[in-house]
Amino acid sequence: MTNKNNNKKTFCSFLYSNYLTRVLSYINMQIQKNVSLKPYNTFGVDVSCNQLICVDREDEIPYLFQEKVFDTRFFILGGGSNVLFTQNYDGNIVHMRTKGIDIVKETENEVFIKVAAGELWDDFVDFCIRHAYYGIENLIGIPSLVGSSPVQNIGAYGVELKDVMHSVEGIYVGNNKPFVLNNADCEFAYRSSVFKKALKNKCLVTQVLFRLSKIKQFTLTYKALRDELPYDDADLNLQKVAQAVLKVRNSKLPDVRKIGSAGSFFKNPVIPKSRFVTLIDKYPSLIHFDTDNGEVKLAAGQLVEIAGWKGKRLNDAGVYPLQALVIVNYGNAGGKELLDLSMEIQKDVFERFEIQLEPEVNIMF
Repeated sequence: MTNKNNNKKTFCSFLYSNYLTRVLSYINMQIQKNVSLKPYNTFGVDVSCNQLICVDREDEIPYLFQEKVFDTRFFILGGGSNVLFTQNYDGNIVHMRTKGIDIVKETENEVFIKVAAGELWDDFVDFCIRHAYYGIENLIGIPSLVGSSPVQNIGAYGVELKDVMHSVEGIYVGNNKPFVLNNADCEFAYRSSVFKKALKNKCLVTQVLFRLSKIKQFTLTYKALRDELPYDDADLNLQKVAQAVLKVRNSKLPDVRKIGSAGSFFKNPVIPKSRFVTLIDKYPSLIHFDTDNGEVKLAAGQLVEIAGWKGKRLNDAGVYPLQALVIVNYGNAGGKELLDLSMEIQKDVFERFEIQLEPEVNIMF
């Protein structure tokens, strides 16, 4: 009888301890109601959401399911650098702030690094530069969280995330089941992935595993980047390449701490070769790149500039004077104003080139 009572007490203590741990975790989770999202999007658009839930630790994630956060309208917000809110968001915003950069495997030539979704992308880049891990130095300066990077397949100056990412870990929000997707599973394409298509709004990314080189190597295919570096520099290192990347970026892109923007607003369009042959006759200076499947990629910024939009401003919504691909918020522009401006640009570009520009930015209605 005594053993049974003791076992019962032990089991009850275990349940209570487990319950208490979960309750304390839930109490510590930051949940704000009817909060402004202005600090959480780089456009600086002042909209609100029903509930903002900030996740600082992975052991807080079960409460998202316990509270049925994903059973109503929701949006998983990363760094807010690729989203345009056009109105108040009638739903839950989940914002990952988990931290952790861990080396999980290392060989003579490469290193595997697992990074928490809430880490700032630039903090991870800095970590790799300090430790002489090669592969993501060209991606410095992108205002993103690590967890968002595979969704967008971020890229810059000849490098894309797909070139360095090994796998993604997370949870399916529909059934609370964990998943691991390898590089091929992610179906990476230009500024796209399976997370923007078949798995859109179905996954919560928790960790990203990167595979980087320990052997000195650089990607210097981008002309503007090469021009910033000394020719045939035997002492070329990660710091010099990163500084050159930042110099090129800052010469074209606004500092989002001073001028609201989301970087490139439109994707570079890809058109059939036959269509390009017609266009190049009329516009001989068109910047273009041949793709692997025989099509031609054009520079969206150049099309916007030819259409006459570079530097234009409609109240506080405008096109950045140094890069026509960037739509900016000069102060108090609302999301609807920025969207209207983008649609006017699309209309003019289509009338001139018969090319429909596609937003790179995630537009929230």
